[in-house]
Formats: sequence, C-alpha cells, structure tokens
Amino acid sequence: MSRPPLSTLAAFDHQPRTRLVFGAGCVERLGALAQEIAARNVLLVTDPGLVAAGHADRVRGLLERAGLRVTLFARTKENPTTRCVEDCVTVARAGAVETLVALGGGSSLDTAKGCNFILTNGGRMQDYWGVGKATQPMLPLIAVPTTAGTGSECQSAALIADEHSHQKMACLDPKAAPRIALLDPTLTLSQPPRVTACTGLDAVAHAVEAAVTRKRNAFSLMCAREAFQLAAPSLSRVLEAPLDLEARGRMQLGAAFAGMAIEASMLGAAHAAANPLTAHYDIAHGHAVGLMLPHVVRFNGTDPEAHRTYRDLAVAVGIVPARGDLETAVHGLIVHLESLLALAGMPRSLRDCGVGEGNLSMLAEEASRQWTAQFNPRSIGTDDFRELYARAFAAGRAGSPGT
Repeated sequence: MSRPPLSTLAAFDHQPRTRLVFGAGCVERLGALAQEIAARNVLLVTDPGLVAAGHADRVRGLLERAGLRVTLFARTKENPTTRCVEDCVTVARAGAVETLVALGGGSSLDTAKGCNFILTNGGRMQDYWGVGKATQPMLPLIAVPTTAGTGSECQSAALIADEHSHQKMACLDPKAAPRIALLDPTLTLSQPPRVTACTGLDAVAHAVEAAVTRKRNAFSLMCAREAFQLAAPSLSRVLEAPLDLEARGRMQLGAAFAGMAIEASMLGAAHAAANPLTAHYDIAHGHAVGLMLPHVVRFNGTDPEAHRTYRDLAVAVGIVPARGDLETAVHGLIVHLESLLALAGMPRSLRDCGVGEGNLSMLAEEASRQWTAQFNPRSIGTDDFRELYARAFAAGRAGSPGT
C-alpha cells in the first residue's frame, strides 16, 4: 500500500470524549456503568420498534435493577425533527432527569442529544445550528446503538430537521458527545434486512467520505481506513447471513470508527447530495448516500490525493491487487460500492426511486447549500451537483456512466 500523502499530516487536536465498551452481551453492564457516572434519574430515549422488539424493556430492567429511576420516551422517529426533540424535552423535564440513555439508531441518539441541548441550555434547536454554541454544561449521555451505521455514538453532533422547512441542522458541541458508548452486536441481530442494509451503506459511505475530505488528517485517515476494512466486507456478509455475530460486531465497530473519522474530518458531497433526496422523496438516508456515493467517488477521482486514497481503500479490502494501477483501483472501488446496493436489493437510479428529472436542478441548488459540501476534496457547486444527479438518474441504463 502506498504511503499517505503529506497533506494527511495536517495538524489536529484529538481529545477522546467517549468511553467505548464493546463485546457480545456487554449491554448487561449498563446498570453498573450508569452507577459509575452517578446516575439516579434516567431518561431512556428509544423508538416504538425497539419497544416492540423487547429491547427497551430489557434496558429499562437493567437500569432499574441497578437502583435507578427510569422515565421512558419512546417516540423517536427516522430523521428526527425539532418537534420530536421538543416532545422529548417535555418528558425529560417532567421526569426531572439528570442522565440520558439513548437506545437505538442514529435517530434515537440524535433526539437524545437534541433534548440535551435544550434541557441544559434552553432555547430552540435552531439556536445550536453550527459549532460550539452551547454555553452551559450538558447532562451525561450513554449511547446504546442497536444499528451499525451512523456512528453517532462517537460524535458530538445532533442532526435535527426543522419541522417546517425540513432543513437538516447539524448542531455540534463537544459537550454533546456521549460519555459512554456500549457496542453490543447482539442488539443488532433483530434489525430488519432493510435497516441493516441502509445503516450499513451509511457506515461504508462515512468511511469513504471521511478519508478524503479537506479536513482529513492522520488520525481521521487511520479511523476511516479501519472502518472501511471492517465494514465494507462485513456488510455483504450480514446481508447474506444476518445471524453472523462476528460480522455484526465488525460492522458495529466499523460504524463507530467511521463516526470517529467524521468527528475529526467531516463528510463530503455524497452526504450533501443525499439530504435533499431524503427531504423531498423520503428516500432512506443510507440508501440515498449509497446511491450517490459511486458518482461522487468518480467526480473526486480527478483529485490526485483523493485518487490515491481511494486506491488504498480498494487495496485494503482486496478489491484490487496492490500492484494495480490507479485508474483500475478507483473503478474497482466504484463497482464494489454499486454492488452493495445491488446486494441489498435497492434501486441504484434516481429514476427508479421516483425522482422526477425536472427536479434535478432544484435538488442541486439545495445540495450546494448543504454544510458538508464545503469539505469535499474537489470544489463542488450547483452545476456539478446537477451533473451528479443526472448521472444517478440515468444509472443502470445502457450507455450511462458506471454501467
């Protein structure tokens, strides 16, 4: 594998904020870990699906057997909105909680973080859109992810959509990072196949994008590479053999490491392009990112350093041999990313997702205003996004790029 380009030696300041606890069955330690941080009154934030699956009752029991009082908020939803956060805050205030436990995927974690902002600092989520806008200390948060995708358990950001405009707001503050993240792969076994696919595609995309952003550095590249090596081969395995606990564990670790990479280097154009698709067409975030990522990799491939990093990722998981040329390696990475969509049984074209061709310009305008676009290794504007969407619209048709 070639050496990292010198630009990855850019200065960075990494301060670990989250204690990582990993292992099959480690959720059983939740009560003891909560006691270690002096928890007493706990808000358990989760979703209806995890209540139905029995996970919420199990976690609640673990906390109560440790002598903690538990208030339940089980109304988180995919792509949480400001209204969802406000509802959570109302329940938290009524329960006089001083510790939060988030059980679920990124939506539950984001809702808990959003609640934490308002519960401790007041105001509205819109007040925290940006970086470091919380002035008061925040409550300790324990993250218990039941998916392997967002990596939110290792991040200080809450992604909350405005209830009215549907604009996703990234609210980042070091104080919002979970105090503890419990990574128990047994909790991911109950995921429906589509959730496994969508969250897994998101984790892979996080690794690929974080590896090449303008903010990349030696630490973020290390995390992104390890995340890709864990997640890219394992996603195929868990889709084919959902009960493979080792593959589930590798996915969960990969997602967490990718979250650490994002925290250090942010994301790029694939996520900027995905958000308008979710807002306007309700395409699941992981599907939207996975669909756009191959086209973004092709677009970024003209950047020499991004090109080399893509090659290294492809070599690391055996997509291409170490002695292969750059062009072949990047093409191999693109084909592999497209194959993950096919394996998941998901449409790989915007046309097949119901996106109207006449709306591509509108989507491009919105994508160019997304926060993560500025971190893409190649400068990207509205016209570039319009071309990316056009390629994604035509994907899979004879003669279209990538076929």
